[in-house]
Amino acid sequence: MSDPLGFPFGMDPDALRDAPLFRELQRVMASSTGPINWELARQVGVATALEDGPDPEPTDEDRRLLDEAVRVAELQVAGFTGIELPGDIVHVQPVRRAEWVGASATSLRSLLEPAAQRMGEALETAMREQMPENLGPMAGVLTQLGPLLQGTQVGQVLGFLATRVLGQYDVAVPRQAGSGALLFVVPNIARFEHDWSLDPTEFRTSVALHEVTHRLEFGRSWTSAHFAALVDDFLSTLTVDVRAIQERFSSLDPTDPEAVERALGGEDGDALFGAVLDDEQRLKLGRIQAFMAAAEGYADHVMHSLGVRLLATHAMIEEAMRRHREDEATDPVFERLLGIDMKREQYAAGRRFCDVVVDLTDETTLARMWESAEAMPSLPEIEEPRLWLARTV
Repeated sequence: MSDPLGFPFGMDPDALRDAPLFRELQRVMASSTGPINWELARQVGVATALEDGPDPEPTDEDRRLLDEAVRVAELQVAGFTGIELPGDIVHVQPVRRAEWVGASATSLRSLLEPAAQRMGEALETAMREQMPENLGPMAGVLTQLGPLLQGTQVGQVLGFLATRVLGQYDVAVPRQAGSGALLFVVPNIARFEHDWSLDPTEFRTSVALHEVTHRLEFGRSWTSAHFAALVDDFLSTLTVDVRAIQERFSSLDPTDPEAVERALGGEDGDALFGAVLDDEQRLKLGRIQAFMAAAEGYADHVMHSLGVRLLATHAMIEEAMRRHREDEATDPVFERLLGIDMKREQYAAGRRFCDVVVDLTDETTLARMWESAEAMPSLPEIEEPRLWLARTV
């Protein structure tokens, strides 16, 4: 057992036992009951978010401005789109970055756990192929390594996002049913307003238009189940690159925290485990990409169209948002946590699709995309909106 060549990925079990880092991680791992150690994810996420600076509590003025912005946005979005908003009265909830991490760890759980289960099975397979017999208590550590790794990965991504997101639906996916609240990350909003010299009332109204539009989309009776089915279908036949997992951990020194961080994906930003895509998987991936592009594109289209009408400083706000997104080539939730390639350019294509459809017809015609899953555009239709019009009008 002391021979590192006989231990999975070349690790020395004696070094693993003696490493203070891993002794502490063993304590954290004991709390895991699923494919992701959510307590570790939350702790890593909050710690990562707090590295960005102060995270003050929202003020009463923040609450007043955001509540007014959402009520204005609800009236405007409903009238503009012709789509009825969800019947419940949404609770406007200004939050700190740390609170956003905790809320997202809950609301994204149903999306991330199926993928994590698949990845965890691949990790266990990779480890068993190299595992010597009679490991004793060390075997328990290894079986819990998957939830540990994935909890760390989830926490890193949530922590990074918490320093940038403005609202709940900056991660634009249907959420697990919760309190019915609409979250706004006030420290990020306030910093953005200061950095770009934006009027707080107008900027918060613009953010509210985006958030309320996403709430309208995902409040449709079919959207959550449809998106979940798309992701489940993709994951059901997903093949994970086991050799890549083995290579990633082959030279891991458990006494070196920096080496552990590199293995967890914290340095290069890659997905923890790579997916192997065949033609069938690419078709399934395309359906997810089309849904995401349509949802984000429509929210951007509505926000722009109403912003031009309502906000005197809309041009400044839109330019600031464009620059804010320039360094985000991919969506980290999909890229790093689901192994799904979702480029920002695909979101921009969704916006162009909406603009072209309205130029050729009107807003009522465009809103038909939210009538049913069958009415949503495919990737080829997003690239050529006339194909969608020919099919649906």
